Amino acid sequence: MTNQDHLSAELRRLRKAAGLSGTEAARLTSLSQSKVSRVETGAFMPTEDQVVALCRAYRAPAKIRRALVAITRDLREEASSARVVFQRGAWRMQQRIGKIETASARIRSFQPTIVFGLLQTRAYITALFGDSLPDAERDQTVDARLDRQRILDSNREFHFVVTEGALRWNMGGATTMQAQLDHLIQLSCRGRVRLGVIPWTTAVSVPVLHGFDIYDSRAVLLGTQTATALVTDEREVADYEKNFAEVERYATYDDVACSHLARIAADYRQLTVEPLR
Repeated sequence: MTNQDHLSAELRRLRKAAGLSGTEAARLTSLSQSKVSRVETGAFMPTEDQVVALCRAYRAPAKIRRALVAITRDLREEASSARVVFQRGAWRMQQRIGKIETASARIRSFQPTIVFGLLQTRAYITALFGDSLPDAERDQTVDARLDRQRILDSNREFHFVVTEGALRWNMGGATTMQAQLDHLIQLSCRGRVRLGVIPWTTAVSVPVLHGFDIYDSRAVLLGTQTATALVTDEREVADYEKNFAEVERYATYDDVACSHLARIAADYRQLTVEPLR
């Protein structure tokens, strides 16, 4: 990983500042040496108790310990039903996802059905939420999702793979989709993100059921019709990493991907043309 995520980097920095080897840290915390190492490389998601134990062994200041525990809490494995999220405020879930993104150095996403949250326009987001939220809360949730997009200006590694089918799903109408495609072209062709497009003409052998986001190698976020789940089990995360590697090999990138995006945008633009009378 080029840029280590904050949790891993900070725990590594604290250990070195304490003058401890990985073996010594393991002995002081009852963790294995390999687990200490995997925590520092982002390959293992520690529990809150394990983070506290490491911070105590490193004699980390209370402020730093609280911050690292908060990151761990945001990354903990759980599933939230859509009904619960809406009742508690969908904007809060957007803020939580934003914290997970901020704590990550590498974000990989695959979407076969919709455009990625980090790349959505305001009109597209508004169309997605539709009437599922009261107007005031919908506006707050849209703003919270857009606020997450500031992370795109950071030096993190972003790798998105989307199917043409997701881009052909006419969410909000042709005008909304044309603007959304133009936005993707702007982001991709200017090199801010690595965006792969899988054309509908590409023959594939990998079945896909839903989209997912991978944060470093320690957590996966996925959504269904009724729930949002955050998975941190090492084996399951590895399965999603394998799945991402399988689908990305079908994707086109750079100028070829931009040409596909431009072709789809042109089709939406044609839909907005007034018929001749």
